[in-house]
This record gives sequence, structure tokens and C-alpha cells, in this order.
Amino acid sequence: MSSALRELPPLIEKRRQNRTLASMRRYPALYVMAGIGVAWFIIFKYVPMAGVSISLLDYRPAAGFAGSEWLGLENFARFFRDPFAFRIVRNTFLLAFHSLLWGFAPPIILALLLNELYSQRFKRIAQSVSYLPHFVSTVVVVGLITMLTAGDGVINNLFVKPFTAGTPILFMTRPEWFRPLYVASGIWQEMGWSSIIYLAAISGIDPQLYEAAKIDGANRIQAMFRITLPIITPTIMVLLILNTGQLLRVGFEKVYLMYNPATFETADVIATYVYRVGIISGVDFSYATAIGLFEGVVSLIMVVAANYISRCITGQSVF
Repeated sequence: MSSALRELPPLIEKRRQNRTLASMRRYPALYVMAGIGVAWFIIFKYVPMAGVSISLLDYRPAAGFAGSEWLGLENFARFFRDPFAFRIVRNTFLLAFHSLLWGFAPPIILALLLNELYSQRFKRIAQSVSYLPHFVSTVVVVGLITMLTAGDGVINNLFVKPFTAGTPILFMTRPEWFRPLYVASGIWQEMGWSSIIYLAAISGIDPQLYEAAKIDGANRIQAMFRITLPIITPTIMVLLILNTGQLLRVGFEKVYLMYNPATFETADVIATYVYRVGIISGVDFSYATAIGLFEGVVSLIMVVAANYISRCITGQSVF
């Protein structure tokens, strides 16, 4: 009996391997596509992680890792001693926080509204129109913002000058207007694209649930709140957890194109600071890597915390 039990695990493992090989022979295209995705993550995400050691060195490309002087945590201490460190961390967090606060709900609302449309033709047109801004270049988006908010732009001519005796507001040079412009343009650009995930989750809901609710006397609004929203809540929570991890990761391109010395007070973020201080002012790979590693560690902590809170409150989590 004991001998048979000892032979059981190898047999189970062999059968598992045989099933895996049979599945690969049956669905080769799926495994090829999955393999490409895994290879991309390994090459561009995991292999570069070895470069974090640069943050502990006075790295010089000519000397390499072995020939560069060891500094330990000096680059991190240098960042925290910087008088602008608090400002750029605060700006990065607030910019990402407001983007999440004001930009997370619109895609959900748009998906719910599109799902309630009777006309499939109008629904397809509305979806296409809402998706299009996602494919507009960041340079073009910032150009549109600049033209619309210029002293002689549409916003000043229609909404500002009639109430200020013809005095325009130069929005792009006012620090207090940087975040609203950044967040509002981001919502316009990404709302339709982000709604695709929620529409996919809604499409998987059993139509019989809506029919049963209709028989029970529920209208479309009640069905939305009693059926649609509860069923897509796991999707909403997973995306919220993942987005929480981006609270210290703000896109470099859009901020760099929008900001100027007059708006540094609210617009200067970690990415632009690293570019300006670590690259432009003097090539300092070690210092730039240290700041990037700090940003990544804080993001990881936020994801873990958000995942734990979500699991405790809603029972939904990523891991």
C-alpha cells in the first residue's frame, strides 16, 4: 500500500504533462500568442530590473557595473535632501489622485448608458465617437488645449471675456489651472477607450436576469442598479486596485508638453524632475534610477494596501 502511494505523485505529474502537451498540440496558436506576451514581459519588465543596482552606485557607463563606485543609499538620501522633493512627490500624487478621482467613474457611467441604448446603430456610432480621442496623439491633444485656452481662444471669448470686461485668463501660465486642464483632457481622451472593459463585462451578463427583473416589475434604472452594477463590481474593483498602483506614475509626455516654468509649482512631477535634473542638467543615471526605484516601491505598497482593503470590505481582490 505504501509503495503504491509513493508511485502516485509521479503518475499524476506525468498525466498532467501529457495533458499539457496534448493541449499545446491542439491549440498551438493560443500558446504562441501567450508565449509572445510572456516573452515581452520577461525582456522588457523583468530583465531591466537588474538595472536597479545602478541606484546604489556612482554609475559611469564607461566603467560598467564593476568599475563604478559603490554609494549605497546615498542617492536616495540625496533625493530626500532636495528642497524640491516634497513638491514633486506632492504634485505627482495629487495629479494622479485627481485623475483617478474624477476619471474612474465616467467610463463606468458611459458603459452603463451605452448598454441601455435601444438602437444598435446609434450605439455603434456613439462607441466609435467616444473611442476616437484615444487614438489622437498627445502632441495634438496639448495643441488643442493650448488653442482653446489661449487669450483669444474659444474658452476666453465665450466664457471669460464677457464676465471680466474683456480681460482673458491665460490658463496655460496659471499654476492653479494646470491640474483641471490635465484631468479634464485626460477624461475626454480616455473615457471611451476605458469603457470597453466594462462593456465587455456587461455583455457577459445573462439576459434572463433582465427578463426576470422585468417580469417582477423592475424598470431599466432599477435593473441597472440591482443587476448590472453588482455583477460588474468585481471588474470595477480589480481596475480600481490596479489604478491605485499608478498614483505615483504620471505620464511624462503630456506633463512635459503642458508645463512651463510659470506652472512648476503644481506641474513639476517626478518624471519631469528626473528628466530635467538627472538627464538635462547633467547625465546622472544613478540619481535618476534611485528616484524611479522609490516611485516603484511606493506604487507596490499602494497596490498591496488597496488589494487588502478591497478584500476586507468587498471580498474582491487581485491576489
